[in-house]
Amino acid sequence: MNNNDTAIREGDAMSEKEPQTGLCASRREFLVAGGVTAAFMMIGAGAPAPAEAVMKSYGRTKIGSISALKEGKPAKFNYPDKNTENFLVKLGTPAGGGVGKDADIVAFNSLCPHMGGTVTDGGYHHADGIMGPCPFHLSTFDLTRHGLIVAGHATQALPQIQLETKGDDIFAVGVMGLIYGRNANLG
Repeated sequence: MNNNDTAIREGDAMSEKEPQTGLCASRREFLVAGGVTAAFMMIGAGAPAPAEAVMKSYGRTKIGSISALKEGKPAKFNYPDKNTENFLVKLGTPAGGGVGKDADIVAFNSLCPHMGGTVTDGGYHHADGIMGPCPFHLSTFDLTRHGLIVAGHATQALPQIQLETKGDDIFAVGVMGLIYGRNANLG
């Protein structure tokens, strides 16, 4: 082994100057081909479509009135059936999915999406806009941001009840998200 350029190094299958034959590609050729393929796939697919929340509609049900709400005090109601407990609250700050003059009235299902604990047992913390913690694993949810999880074991947001207003009346019109223990939000 007089020439280091043509020497076979320990662990290498071929010398550096020996031409490659057959169907085997070098590591560099493989990576370049993979990168080019990935680039063409991304160009062909275009930009990914934004995720859209899925809402199930159950009809329009009156659940309260704006004038009866007290800021920071949740009110319970049942929807989409008589056995499903939810809460309605005037946050005092604009919120995702909020209705009313200030877009600050929201409603959510009371069951934690992780294991079904009643998050209203942990209470509503008005200063932070947070509901919970869930009594099972201490999950808490941000009501100003569509019920997103703040902390705990839950991996999904609280199911949000979609609202509409007409004059002083507040109506539930659908559910965004899956209510715990159901496969289609039906009783």
